[in-house]
Amino acid sequence: MDANANALGMDAITNETVDLEHVPVEEVFEHLKCTRDGLTSAAAQDRIDAFGYNKLEEKQESKVLKFLGFMWNPLSWVMEAAAIMAIALAHGGRDVRGKPMGIDYHDFVGIMLLLIINSTISFIEENNAGNAAAALMARLAPKSKVLRDGTWSEMDASLLVPGDIISIKLGDIIPADARLLEGDPLKIDQSALTGESLPVTKQPGDGIYSGSTCKQGEIEAVVIATGIHTFFGKAAHLVESTTHVGHFQKVLTSIGNFCICSIAAGMTIELIVMYAIHAREYRQIVDNLLVLLIGGIPIAMPTVLSVTMAIGSHKLAQQGAITKRMTAIEEMAGMDVLCSDKTGTLTLNKLSVDKNLIEVFARGMEKDDVVLMAARASRLENQDAIDFAIVSMLPDPKEFWHVQMIAGILLRFN
Repeated sequence: MDANANALGMDAITNETVDLEHVPVEEVFEHLKCTRDGLTSAAAQDRIDAFGYNKLEEKQESKVLKFLGFMWNPLSWVMEAAAIMAIALAHGGRDVRGKPMGIDYHDFVGIMLLLIINSTISFIEENNAGNAAAALMARLAPKSKVLRDGTWSEMDASLLVPGDIISIKLGDIIPADARLLEGDPLKIDQSALTGESLPVTKQPGDGIYSGSTCKQGEIEAVVIATGIHTFFGKAAHLVESTTHVGHFQKVLTSIGNFCICSIAAGMTIELIVMYAIHAREYRQIVDNLLVLLIGGIPIAMPTVLSVTMAIGSHKLAQQGAITKRMTAIEEMAGMDVLCSDKTGTLTLNKLSVDKNLIEVFARGMEKDDVVLMAARASRLENQDAIDFAIVSMLPDPKEFWHVQMIAGILLRFN
């Protein structure tokens, strides 16, 4: 990727040695080697090879390794040890009728079947949950209006590259970090990034961030960063780079360790009693140790837990919630204290008027009269959040439209 960027003469952009957010817009075009007429399809493809797609990197996990991962935990280790003991040590000796006994294939096959069944069920359920989340993410993938080859077209936001000219209008989610070109100011909702409840005004030349939303206006912009190089992408990369063992994994590990320690203690006592005291035959000792190994662990517990969380993840996906890691469901349910930005997370990110806090100082006026007067001074066409909040407080919305209609007639009359 760096070699492709060097071939384009844009290694300074890849290394982020140039602050494209604050240099003059004309210098942005010089550094990105583009014009206000946009890029060609061939140039855009070269930049995709250099900078990558405009999306966060996702680690592609091998299906085989994921399947084998369900066999790599303390509870499975005990079963695997029992299987090895059955095939390697359980041989020789005679049964109660005096007949010679061969290798214990039956126990070996039975234990391996249990392991494979447990892992298969867990793998299928988690894979289905992952597919549901992936389908939801694909359905929510944003589009963007881009100037390519001299014509405007709508395409997936993941195909954007630095230097693209995009069009932004009311309601659009900003697809990448960009600098605004000539036009009227925009009102941008950055609550998802900064927690600001009110939209901020962005003038031509200002920078806008991926993930924010346009609340008012329409303007063109030049893309300056995509993917993990955006403000949002850098924050997401920092979160993903942290290593944290969740509560669920800690509980499973502690249960497995307890089972291993208990089984080890039981096997030690078994060896002392049967071999040192009662001098039992070798095969009887091995068979008893196998019983301790298999009977001392909750064999189906990992499968039951995986299936339960997978069902929960699937139901969350049906309601529009994306679950990237199934153990996060249990961790969220067991949370004691949640520290979160409230705007748009714990709240609706929507302003409202508390009529109980309205104070009336003029005689003969009621709170409803104050709300009505404020609504008459509001203009919904400006897409202002405060105006929306005031108008929504009217008992009858027809009152607002009646006032607006009269105002429109008077304006035309003048």
